[in-house]
Amino acid sequence: MRTLIPTISIGLCLFACSASEKNPVIKEFITTSVNSSIRALKVVDENKVWFAGSKGVYGFTTDNGTTWTTDSIKTDSITPHFRSIAVTKKATFLLSIASPALLYKTTDDGKNWKIVYQENHPNAFYDAMAFWNDDEGIAMGDPTDGCLSIIITRNGGEHWEKLSCELLPPTEEGEAAFAASNSNIALYGDHAWIVTGGKRARVFHSSDKGKSWEVFDTPIIEGDQMTGIYSVDFYDEKTGIIFGGDWNAKEMNSKNKAITKDSGKTWTLIADGQEPGYRSRVKFIPTADAKKLLAVGIPGISFSSDAGRNWNSLSEESYYTLSISNNTYWVAGDKRISKIIWETPMN
Repeated sequence: MRTLIPTISIGLCLFACSASEKNPVIKEFITTSVNSSIRALKVVDENKVWFAGSKGVYGFTTDNGTTWTTDSIKTDSITPHFRSIAVTKKATFLLSIASPALLYKTTDDGKNWKIVYQENHPNAFYDAMAFWNDDEGIAMGDPTDGCLSIIITRNGGEHWEKLSCELLPPTEEGEAAFAASNSNIALYGDHAWIVTGGKRARVFHSSDKGKSWEVFDTPIIEGDQMTGIYSVDFYDEKTGIIFGGDWNAKEMNSKNKAITKDSGKTWTLIADGQEPGYRSRVKFIPTADAKKLLAVGIPGISFSSDAGRNWNSLSEESYYTLSISNNTYWVAGDKRISKIIWETPMN
C-alpha cells in the first residue's frame, strides 16, 4: 500500500564549535521516521530523493522532504531487503540482498515494478549498484564462483549480464564485500572502482566501463570477517578515498582510511591513529576541489577540509549512508532518513 507521510520529527544537533569554513556546524536534522533499516539512498536533485531498505520498503519525496510517498514490495512469498539503489533520468532500480537476488525497475515512480534480473545462486549477495549514464549501469556482490559477482547493463537496465570469472581477477579466500551503504562502487568517466573486505581489502578497477579489470592492494585493515573497506568515492579519475575499519571494533582508527592520486594503483593512509574510527560511507563535497569530505557511521558524522589529513566531529548521531546533490545533504539509518540543515551553506 502506497502511503503519503509528512516529515514531522525535527532533531537538533548543537555542538560547541564555530561556523567556519574548516569546521561547519549542523544546525539541525529534519527527520522522517520510516519502519525500515535504510542503507540505500539517492539524492536526485534539490527536490527529489529516493531511499530503500529492509522489509521491501522504499520511498521518495518530490518536495525536498516536506512529504514522502512510501510503499513496499513483495514477490510471491519473498520479502526483499534492499541495500542498493540507482536512479537515472528514465528509471529507478532496487536490488535485493541474499538469494534469490532480485533487481526491480520502475519508470513511473513505483506505481509498477518489473524484475529485470534474478539470480538464484545460493551464495548470491549483492552489495551496491550505480550507473555511468542513463543506459550503462553496474552492480556488484560477493563472490559466487571464485570472483566477484558483477552484472552490467548497456540498454537502460532492461537486460543485465553477469561477467564471467574469466574477465575478472580472482578473489581470495574470505574476501567479500559489505552491503553497508551502497558505496562499494565509485564511478567517474568510463572508470569503475569496487572495494572489498574480510580477509582481504582490495580495490578492483576498470577503465572501460567494465570490459577489463585489474586489482590493487590497499593498506586498509584486513584479515577478519568484519574488517576491510566499506566505502569508496572518487572526485575525478585520479583522486579517490576509501574508508572502513572493523565493524566489531568501531573505535579503532588505525588503517581504516586512505587516499589515492593515481586512479587507485597506490593508496596512502591518512589520519592514521586519529579520529574518526569506523565509517560506512565517505563522500567528497562535489564543489570543493577534492578538499572537503563527509563521512558517516556508527556513531557520528565527520568532516575534513584538507583531503582527509584531519577530521572534525560534527555530530554523534549514527547513520549508515549519505547522499549529496549540489547543496542538498541527506543521511539515512535505522528507521529514519534526515536532511542536514547547516548554519551556513556547506559548499
